[in-house]
Order: sequence, then C-alpha cells, then structure tokens
Amino acid sequence: MAIPDFLAELRLYVGSERLWLTSAHAVVTSDDQRLALVRRADDGAWSIPGGIVEPGEHPADTVVRECREEIGIAVEPVSLVLVDVSPTFTYPNGDKAHYLDLVFRGRHRGGVLRVMDDESTEVGWFSPDTLPELDGYQRRQIDTALSGDVAAAFTLSRRDEAATSHPPPQP
Repeated sequence: MAIPDFLAELRLYVGSERLWLTSAHAVVTSDDQRLALVRRADDGAWSIPGGIVEPGEHPADTVVRECREEIGIAVEPVSLVLVDVSPTFTYPNGDKAHYLDLVFRGRHRGGVLRVMDDESTEVGWFSPDTLPELDGYQRRQIDTALSGDVAAAFTLSRRDEAATSHPPPQP
C-alpha cells in the first residue's frame, strides 16, 4: 500500500512512531440513497472512502481526489458533517498514526464504482438498512452524515465521561 511522498519522507526521521495526521472521508450517496463503501486491504474492514490530506490540499479536494483514485467515482462534497479524532492505528508495517478526521457528506456525480488501487480489495453500494459489519467509529461517521443535521458535529475527549458527544447547535 503506497503512502504519500511527504509521509514517506517524514517516516525517514520518525520511523514508525505515532504521527498526528489529517484525513478527509466522505459518506457518498447515490441517487437511490445507497452508500459507497470500500473494504480496506490492510485490515479487511469496511469503511467510507477517503485518505490523508496532503500538504496544502483542501480537505474537500482530498475527498474528490481519493474517491477518483481509489474507487473510480466523481464525488461532489456537500457539507462537512463531523470533526473527529481516530483511535491510534498500527499498520502491518508497524507504522502508527492518529488522525484528525474530517467527514463530509458527498453525492455521487459519475463514474462506475470499482477497485482502482491496492488500498482496497472490494467496493460496493449498500442500502443504509443493509450495511456490512462496521466498527463503531465508522458507524458514527455514517450515522452523523445521514442524520440530516446542517452544522458539523464534533466529539469531546473520551476522557470526559460526562460529555462524550456534542451535537451541532440548533438554529
């Protein structure tokens, strides 16, 4: 699985130590309201499409680029729906990363959904009622995107047991 050049260069200095990175993902819906999901090659889990925001890149542009490069579709980012912090990921090569995740709601605007690179093994369109098994983190991203809220949601530190989630303010 290829990593961006800037990250490969950074890894020369920090090795496999945990890095704080920014990622952008999208809950992409088709005209018939099905969701585009991708099965990751590294861990076999289903997830929404997206990836690392490259230096100087706008996060919405990351979503457009990642969907085109990884799953072959054109996507229109509609709104930012969630700002979240990922758990720490440890990749098969030992690299560790923690992500500031920016999750968008997006619309399919063209192209045929298909595996485009070695980062995934399978892709598919799924009805929200018949999604494959997803971890709680992915599920929260999808549920938030489909909730219909206009403002982006964010979560508070999991260390604060009294307040684990903050919904967007009501207009």
